[in-house]
Amino acid sequence: MATETDPTARPAGVLHQLYTGTGAFDIVGKRSRWYIALGLLVLVCIGAMGVKGFNLGIDFEGGTKLQMPAVGAQGPISENQVRDAYRDALGHPPETVQIAGTGKTQSIQIRSETLSPAEVSQVKQSIFEQVKPLGDNGTPSANAVSDSAVSGTWGGEITQQALLALGVFLVLVTIFLAFYFEKWMAVAALVALLHDVVVTAGLYSLIGFEVTPSTVIGLLTILGFSLYDTVVVFDKVKENTRGLLGLTRRTYPEAANLAVNQTLMRSINTSIIALLPVLGLLVVGAGMLGVGVLRDLALVQLVGMLAGVISSIYLATPLLVDLKMREPRYRAHAAKVEQRRRKAAAKEAGAEEPEDEPVEEEQAPQPERAMAGTPTGKRSGGAPQKRRPAGKSSRPSGKRRRG
Repeated sequence: MATETDPTARPAGVLHQLYTGTGAFDIVGKRSRWYIALGLLVLVCIGAMGVKGFNLGIDFEGGTKLQMPAVGAQGPISENQVRDAYRDALGHPPETVQIAGTGKTQSIQIRSETLSPAEVSQVKQSIFEQVKPLGDNGTPSANAVSDSAVSGTWGGEITQQALLALGVFLVLVTIFLAFYFEKWMAVAALVALLHDVVVTAGLYSLIGFEVTPSTVIGLLTILGFSLYDTVVVFDKVKENTRGLLGLTRRTYPEAANLAVNQTLMRSINTSIIALLPVLGLLVVGAGMLGVGVLRDLALVQLVGMLAGVISSIYLATPLLVDLKMREPRYRAHAAKVEQRRRKAAAKEAGAEEPEDEPVEEEQAPQPERAMAGTPTGKRSGGAPQKRRPAGKSSRPSGKRRRG
């Protein structure tokens, strides 16, 4: 025998709602607050880029690069020792000092603004006197410290190529989404992509992370991840809204919100799995091995992936709903769904069912069944119509009349 549900039973937890994807999280319905929050974030990022600018690396601005072995006469050489030797020579610290490589190939790289030959000689002499780096023959040598001039044009060329690649990527993505899905999905996906680029670049400007060619290359890699997550959600939206206009069960915003809930757990799992190797790259590659290129690449990927997850959930689908609801047929369908629900609620409460409100919808003109002036009880041809006894159906009985 069926038993009634216990009213004191505890509601399903958040993890259970995430796992089942039953639409418990009203993400689309609260889209106004997401627009405000993300809009403020974008404005802050744009303001930071316009006012503060970027902390461009030596590859963009040019400068001097010094390199030396990481082992001296007294053992391993630390970054602080090299930084102190540089400060003693010129009176100010270098821009960056980092350890690259492992084992016998480990080296220390010093990056600074453009130095004159005399300043380079002073720095080399100060480093040799304080840390005594070992040369190829295993003895301390002043020639173990090498220097080179870095031109800023190389970083500019990398940036131009990256911007060109970004433009081509956006054009191809727009064409693909427009053909595979529809135009409004393509527009919403492009807005989400631009959001990810602006937020990632703005955070770099706001926090002051150094921008290197590796940063620019890493920025392009996050676009694919953001687009993948958005396409997964849109594919579920397309599945949930197939044949929607012929039904009155859900409106388009409700079907889209259900799609977001159904893919929410997948988005979270995908993001965690994708961020784990990036964190490993950041901790092991940059923290333990001291490879600056890996640090720059992992850092931009970490920021961009987080921005991509947020935009695919809280921006792309809500924006798609607003764009779709601009069409009259979806507004008319939403009105029909609301009318059906009011009738069902009134019937359940035992009240009088409300009258249907006229719904504006584009329909083909229907031919008139009767002329406006035809008297009641007569056919259109003027012959009187016989009345049927009360209680009889007006439908044909299927029997032929005998003449």
